[in-house]
Amino acid sequence: MKLLVGLGNPGEKYQMTRHNVGFMLAEEVAGRSGISMKKKGYQGLYGVGRVASQETTILLPQTFMNLSGVSVNAAFQSLGGSPGDLIVAHDDLDIPFGALRIRPEGGHGGHNGIRSICSVMGTGEFIRIKIGVGRPEYGDVTGHVLGRFSADERAVLPTLLERIADAAEEILRNGVKSAMNLYNSSNLLETN
Repeated sequence: MKLLVGLGNPGEKYQMTRHNVGFMLAEEVAGRSGISMKKKGYQGLYGVGRVASQETTILLPQTFMNLSGVSVNAAFQSLGGSPGDLIVAHDDLDIPFGALRIRPEGGHGGHNGIRSICSVMGTGEFIRIKIGVGRPEYGDVTGHVLGRFSADERAVLPTLLERIADAAEEILRNGVKSAMNLYNSSNLLETN
């Protein structure tokens, strides 16, 4: 069983904010695969089904970002997976909007949701889909990530989420190395 987690904050106040792009990706993958995200458990909302021919649980922690590890660890322990079975999608300030970086493991990089997961699980050995939200030129970083996408960003966000969902499915279908080779060096908004 694979576990795909989208990080974000629950509640209407945080919908369509940059910090919730992990939620948006998980919902995109679930929608494409016909997985209903209405089950309650693991201190989150989740659904179970097949994604890219893999039995997958998709989880949206409802603990707020800084406590994501509690929800993720509960699901991971219950499902009995190995580190390669956990995929976590989250926003990343150091990656420009329109790009992503897939990593097989690592540290928290200053991201509080990832920091919580690493702390609770006692390891950084899980796959990350880091979705670029860009860093503000000046001003408040917290306001930037908790702020809503700009009008220009919103215009291309559906296409971007489709392509990131392709990357998530590639991880499930052919492994993290294949997905890294296909998606790490490209701007997902460029047309081929």
